[in-house]
Amino acid sequence: MPTGSQEDDRWVPQKFKGLSEAEKRGIIASYYSSTEYLDKNIGLVLNALDDLQLTDNTLVIYLSDNGYLLYEHKRFEKHTMWEEAIKQPLIIRHPKMGEAGERRAALVEYVDVVPSLLELIGVKPLASVQGQSFVPVLEGKMDSHRSFAFSQYLEDNLAMVCTDKWKYMFTSGSRDLGIGYQTGLGPPGMVHRLYDLETDPEEYQNLAHLPENQAILLDLQNKMLTRFMKTHPDAATCPKELSLEGKLVWFCEPRDVGTDQSLLDKPVRVFNSSID
Repeated sequence: MPTGSQEDDRWVPQKFKGLSEAEKRGIIASYYSSTEYLDKNIGLVLNALDDLQLTDNTLVIYLSDNGYLLYEHKRFEKHTMWEEAIKQPLIIRHPKMGEAGERRAALVEYVDVVPSLLELIGVKPLASVQGQSFVPVLEGKMDSHRSFAFSQYLEDNLAMVCTDKWKYMFTSGSRDLGIGYQTGLGPPGMVHRLYDLETDPEEYQNLAHLPENQAILLDLQNKMLTRFMKTHPDAATCPKELSLEGKLVWFCEPRDVGTDQSLLDKPVRVFNSSID
């Protein structure tokens, strides 16, 4: 069983507190059973393509919703930015591309799937899409695709950017976790989290508070803001007088709830292993 860390305790939803060992293992077993069932049915589809003699001219792309924490960080859910929750399957079978089982380590986002699909089937690209084709990576012509990946979950005022080495998570912390996953501890306030994915792949130690990491933190914050400014439908109305953190707060508020303006000028509150 994953053990998690002291840092995780502040964020564990109430519904996962008090689960017995048998209940935890039962949840994991159920997830694995679902995965096995899905794998069987994918096999039926691929076998049908063979039977219909369509395999040689059919492009197959397998992807899914976000991943799922199986008690990593002491939780069973996907509404987080931990690696197990943001890494998603992206498996492509194309009769003219590479050997079966080849892997590519480039950073891609699901918004890249549509432009890649259009290129693979020979259709002109769409001017309106935010993604970019990763076909050169599939063809082995390039080893990298994006310098960083971006994700957001505005129900919890949460956004993330990560490179191959670093991950930065930001939340305005204006309310407790949503859709039934409340911690019962109330809104946490603004939180910055920084993880070294090379030395701490389990993401157990937040390094955002260390003086030597402030340049890295600032760079990732600017990357996050740049993505918001380029893609958010309300970017043109973001108040220019806000600080960098204030702008991140502004973008991380769901528009159906409205921005909590009182948070925009609050001091930064960073959680690490020494803070309850």
